[in-house]
Amino acid sequence: MKKVTIQDIADSLGLSRNTVSKAINNSGGLADATRERILQKAVEMGYKQFSYVAAHSALFPGGPDPEEHGEIALLTTHNLLRWTNHFAVPTVDRLKVELAQLGYALTLYRVEQEDMRRRSLPAAFDREKAAGIVCIEIFDLDYAREICGLGLPTLFIDGPHKGRGEPLPADQLYMENVSGITLLVNDMLAGGRRKIGFIGDYEHCQSFFERYMAFRGAMLLAGAPVDERFIIKRNEGTGPALAALDELPELFICANDFVAADVLQALGKLGISVPGDVLLSGFDDSPESRIMTPALTTVHIHTQIMAYTAADLLISRIEEPELDYRTVYTQADLIYRDSTKF
Repeated sequence: MKKVTIQDIADSLGLSRNTVSKAINNSGGLADATRERILQKAVEMGYKQFSYVAAHSALFPGGPDPEEHGEIALLTTHNLLRWTNHFAVPTVDRLKVELAQLGYALTLYRVEQEDMRRRSLPAAFDREKAAGIVCIEIFDLDYAREICGLGLPTLFIDGPHKGRGEPLPADQLYMENVSGITLLVNDMLAGGRRKIGFIGDYEHCQSFFERYMAFRGAMLLAGAPVDERFIIKRNEGTGPALAALDELPELFICANDFVAADVLQALGKLGISVPGDVLLSGFDDSPESRIMTPALTTVHIHTQIMAYTAADLLISRIEEPELDYRTVYTQADLIYRDSTKF
């Protein structure tokens, strides 16, 4: 069977390859109606991770009514609700649409700190109504295990860090956290930059942990020493930690764009310029990363692909509960901008 490409989709719609790529990669600049038309065509043609949804669409061309098969409970914390530019927001928006087409209603439940402490579920959550669970921003390992213990099909989009090597008995979905960081480090080393640091709590979640380990691994493989002074976990505040340094690295890699924005502000207060005095990078390709001054080098997450993959993982788990647990990564791409120009 011939592999469906972006060009195939573009040809079938009479659009440019660039337009189709923007829709699939959620890189902005398209009308909602155009993006929707492109994504539907991708589903129909069985493009990449869209194939599972496409198979259901073929079986149910009219689409079942939402809630026909039950509720999918989305468990999340205040962070996702507070940060409208969080990478998970467009992922959840698309996931909700795809699940509705498959006959499931996605309902959001906010997990409070007290719920975490008591290992209890949100008061409104009804286990009998739930056909499955999606967890986003659930990074407490013990609480995650409590959720897994409910016996419901469960998917974690990101999750608790695995620094201790303890597996989580659930399906897990991540953006690819290693290649972009590795490429950035190697490019910087090739350009003569050997003093590279990392800022972010690498024990916050698995994605942060993988980005940190990618940085250390790339340095190790290149034979470049890691100066521990330039590793800042941010537990005590970025500003004081930066002010305490007696010298700066040539590049700070930040765990995500939100961390990078805080670092940029803290450096500015210290009279340190980016990229004049130190280079800076983030991760997520948030809308802010494109309008910051300077524009931020980052790694783009394909949120639409993540949503389709999430639907695939969750629905296949519901239909085949005896499947082995799966950990899946979706593509992410390094984007160079002004913050790393030298």
